[in-house]
Amino acid sequence: MVQAIIDIDEHTNRVLNIVKAKFGLDNKSAAINVMAIQYEEEILEPGIRPEYIDKAKKIMKQKPINVGSAQNLRKRVGL
Repeated sequence: MVQAIIDIDEHTNRVLNIVKAKFGLDNKSAAINVMAIQYEEEILEPGIRPEYIDKAKKIMKQKPINVGSAQNLRKRVGL
């Protein structure tokens, strides 16, 4: 277990207290751990949502557009 001395502002302290109370945790260290786990799940390693899978399947069914070379693509998109 790593120990750290950190400085947090009043708002962050209130948020930690809310997390601590919501999850019935013993201390703010546990609240920080819960927040880190949730951050990892939602921000760092988001799962693929079912809506995205449906959208990707629809896109895969579309007929591809042949643009030829990179120059033709640039002309097509106006670059």
